[in-house]
Amino acid sequence: MCIALGGSLVLPSPAVAAEPAPVVVGSKRFTESYVLGEILAQTLVGTGRPALHKPGLGNTGILEQALASGAVDLYPEYTGTIVRELLKRDGNPSLDELNRWLAPRRLKAGIPFGFNNTYALAMTRAKAESLGIRRISDLYKPSAGALVLGFSHEFLQRGDDGWPALRKAYGERAKEPIGLDHGLAYDAVVAGRVDVIDVYATDAKLGRLGLTVLDDDLGVFPKYDAVVLMRADVDATPLARLAGSIDAATMIAMNGEVELDGRSFAETAKKFLAGGFASASPRQPAQAQASLVERIFAPDFARLAGQHLVLVLASLALALGVGVPLGVAAWRWPRSEPLILGAVALLQTIPSLALLAFLIALVGAIGVVPAVLALFLYALLPIVRNTHAGLQSVSGGMAQAALSLGMTARQALRHVQLPLAAPTLIAGVKTAAVINVGTATMAAFIGAGGFGERIVAGLAVNDSRVMLAGALPAAALALLVQGAFDLAERWSRHGRPR
Repeated sequence: MCIALGGSLVLPSPAVAAEPAPVVVGSKRFTESYVLGEILAQTLVGTGRPALHKPGLGNTGILEQALASGAVDLYPEYTGTIVRELLKRDGNPSLDELNRWLAPRRLKAGIPFGFNNTYALAMTRAKAESLGIRRISDLYKPSAGALVLGFSHEFLQRGDDGWPALRKAYGERAKEPIGLDHGLAYDAVVAGRVDVIDVYATDAKLGRLGLTVLDDDLGVFPKYDAVVLMRADVDATPLARLAGSIDAATMIAMNGEVELDGRSFAETAKKFLAGGFASASPRQPAQAQASLVERIFAPDFARLAGQHLVLVLASLALALGVGVPLGVAAWRWPRSEPLILGAVALLQTIPSLALLAFLIALVGAIGVVPAVLALFLYALLPIVRNTHAGLQSVSGGMAQAALSLGMTARQALRHVQLPLAAPTLIAGVKTAAVINVGTATMAAFIGAGGFGERIVAGLAVNDSRVMLAGALPAAALALLVQGAFDLAERWSRHGRPR
């Protein structure tokens, strides 16, 4: 009886089905991608399929790696980007042809939303009229003068549909642009800091800010039909209702609700799925803007603070475990010093997004693991250098005295030299910790959370209060960490038992 009962507790019941893994929906770091990602995730949940939205995952390259590794199942993308950036091809293929090109990569595109969000160039209507500029080629007339072009960083790098294509089409007449985050470009052009910016055809601010979209007279920009890019094994049936459901006007309205009326991405997606953007529907008044204090201590504050601390403490623990032995090795064997110190210094020169993209491919995941590894690598330099410097500052006589008392070299290192080097070592750990608190905000680009989520979202909608709601807690956390290490450093200098 007892044996039978015990067996019934151990053996799994065939009647209980395993919970399906959630579909991971990604999105890029601009308003429209956030909104479409929310629409996809909420649609899946509405059909009974668990789904998780990881927003603001950097650029096309990072999402390509996330799809390839299986860390993301699908995300909203544009046909022009798929053809030119992922497949390195030309033309405007049909969806069937596009999927034949994607098949070797085990990817597929589907669920065409119904609008074309192509690139375009825009400037203020007043300046365009005063200079007689209606077409892109007019920018290069002598009468246009020295215009300042401010283009987004991704646009500057896109080979066949961005700045290189424009430069190729317009030849030597093309003026050199400056790099400018897309979320900040509209304020910059309205304020006159730049004259021409790259825009998307469905950007919310085009009409409300009185901007003129220049005619693409040489046909540089291809079609950018919005679709869902997904892994080949993803069942897209629950998303079929979204095909053809969003025209350009609806997308502009949704972007405007977020960027200009202060609604959240999730609220806007929910309103769309409930039919709230039908042409006959009256526009709802904008909700009252939350104060900065309310934004800082919003319901997600505890979650983001916990994620940020996990990223910093986990990476710091790894860096201590590796960095201190490396510093000891560089001190113990002087010939290895240039190699060790040079290697950890070289790690500091790798751009953070490039390192994150490489680590995504290496570990086959997005989120906490590659973020912690990246922060660990960035934290090595101050810990290794200060461990080495601290041990060098200990006089050789102290080691000799320890050895004369019968200690081994390892015991002398552990009980005499490292404790005497502790103030310098702790200073290095403090530097690494404070740097990592700030650098950890970059982890939001790969779905690792932390206060960087707010900064990325604020950049996407150009809302300084949202950015400050992420930046100020991160700065406060850095000060708290520095204060804690200052106390530890003071104790190591003056508080040890004599």
